[in-house]
Amino acid sequence: MSFLRTLFQTSLYCAGPRRLAAALMALLAATAASPAAHAQGRAQVAAAGRSVAGLTLTTTQPPSPLPNALPGGHGYQPPPGHVFPGVADKPVADYSGPVGKHPAVYQEFVAWGQWLPTITRDAKRNRARLMMMVTTAYGSRNMISPAGIADGAGDQWLIALAQQIHASGNVTYLRLMAEMNNCENPYAAYNCDGSSRGPQYSAEAFKQAWRRVALIMRGGSVSLIDARLAALHLPQLRTTLAYLPTPPVAMVWVPMVAGKPDIPALSAAAYFPGRAWVDWVGTDFYSRYPNWSGLDSFYATYQHLAPFAIGEYAIWGPDDPSWTSALFNWLSSHPRAQMLIYNDASPAFWLTHDPASAAVLRSRLAAQRFLAYAPEWAPPA
Repeated sequence: MSFLRTLFQTSLYCAGPRRLAAALMALLAATAASPAAHAQGRAQVAAAGRSVAGLTLTTTQPPSPLPNALPGGHGYQPPPGHVFPGVADKPVADYSGPVGKHPAVYQEFVAWGQWLPTITRDAKRNRARLMMMVTTAYGSRNMISPAGIADGAGDQWLIALAQQIHASGNVTYLRLMAEMNNCENPYAAYNCDGSSRGPQYSAEAFKQAWRRVALIMRGGSVSLIDARLAALHLPQLRTTLAYLPTPPVAMVWVPMVAGKPDIPALSAAAYFPGRAWVDWVGTDFYSRYPNWSGLDSFYATYQHLAPFAIGEYAIWGPDDPSWTSALFNWLSSHPRAQMLIYNDASPAFWLTHDPASAAVLRSRLAAQRFLAYAPEWAPPA
């Protein structure tokens, strides 16, 4: 799905502020020039990120006295016996019209360094919780490696992102570097020919990056975060703050059930960062690749650890109401599956092209089990 995300990310940046846009233009120009110019371009992007952080990091005051423990993870699950359906991309009416259901979760595809205030706005406008799929790419350029994230090179933008989520007050599901075992993604450890991209992109680097991001997103005393990072053999946070906010964020780990290419080094298990760092597990599932046995095996392996999510699903190819029915039958028999997000972001997936499948979705989503709103967003009775 990376080819689609590149398109979305490029369009997202067009609305960014002039300073960040100028920095990004410098970076793109630098990429084609010398290594020194490339480094200077990255520095300009970092400076723009610091400006973004400066605008938001002053809005939250640390509690007094500081807590003596770090906050733990939280899944922000639906009420027992229910499922959060959702959609990726806008306008939401293009989804809710055919299926007859408002989405409880609204997903954004977020690129590294994206201008922060735009990220949280649409979910709140649509009275929905937010899901973010965060990639390391900016357009066609990869901005940072998993090892770079683990070492703290992305701390300023990540801290500002946590601040923006905190300021929004909206529950947010962070689907960080999803499909990390897919060679089409810039953060994968292997190329599509099976060759390694080097230690900067290794599975171990990914897991360390994930743990660092989880600590930043959960927030708390910086001294305690630094101590936890040291125990992980990672550098301390790159910040002058004494306390990070504690936004309502759940970390959602979403590999493919089988790697691309399908080699042991790209198995989902190779990328699992540990139960303490994951609030949801899940995968993406499309009608073009109906790997039911792989889905069953993956669910059986991880469902006892955390609630299960279908981070993306869609009709891809011919209208396929039988696949749509099979997916909802699968959900009914797998009670830990508590969220599913329709990817409406590409014309290839638009439900207006698949009326028979849309009719199945309308019928199945009409069940009370599928909530139109998270509890805090429900309209008054």
